[in-house]
Amino acid sequence: MRKISFIGCYDKIDLILYIAKILVATDKKVLVIDSTVNQKAKYIVPVIKPTKAYVTDFEDIDVAVGFNDLNEIKEYLGMPIHAELPYDIALIDIDSYDCIVNFGIDNSERNYFVTGFDLYTLKRGLEILSGITEILNLTKVCFSKTATKEDDDYLNYLALGYKIQWSEEIIYFPFEVGDQSVIAENQRVAKIKFKKLSAQYKEALIYIVEQILDQNEYAKMKRIFKQLERGV
Repeated sequence: MRKISFIGCYDKIDLILYIAKILVATDKKVLVIDSTVNQKAKYIVPVIKPTKAYVTDFEDIDVAVGFNDLNEIKEYLGMPIHAELPYDIALIDIDSYDCIVNFGIDNSERNYFVTGFDLYTLKRGLEILSGITEILNLTKVCFSKTATKEDDDYLNYLALGYKIQWSEEIIYFPFEVGDQSVIAENQRVAKIKFKKLSAQYKEALIYIVEQILDQNEYAKMKRIFKQLERGV
């Protein structure tokens, strides 16, 4: 099972679910793990009988809430500890150093640092990484109304002294262009729909999915995404 981690205090579970929906459409079996303190998935992902910790199905995505590590998920599913979880990809939402350790993020295939550019999101997000003792490769995923070099320079300045190796690319998602209203509407009807999202948001989603998929799957993914946009 390949692990992809999304680290930071920024609200990112919706982003992760949209990525998961695209991956599922390419015939991947996907597990989304909400390991965050607030456990937003508990409130936006429909579940019949929520308990302290559970795995539920949402639009063919398995969503795990309330678990401290992968072994607890295996125990919940009735699997032996030494067994491999039956998924192609796990997308993990992380907002604490403890979960970085517990979910073994050091051997994740990709790690994304998700942030806005307000001071709380920047500083609190980086604080999560303060206990890391080995270099961690991270790709910036930034939510911003206008992407500026000054914003990125400030993030780099705040990150000085942390054991972080930033990827060259930065993935920008638009802010305040209507996407949050669309996502909120989709939450109310318990659907993951792409049709009304902005072109910039959809392009950024595709970019991340392309990074996660093998190169020979790109063309298939783009064809499938067109179907998702139409609601097919």
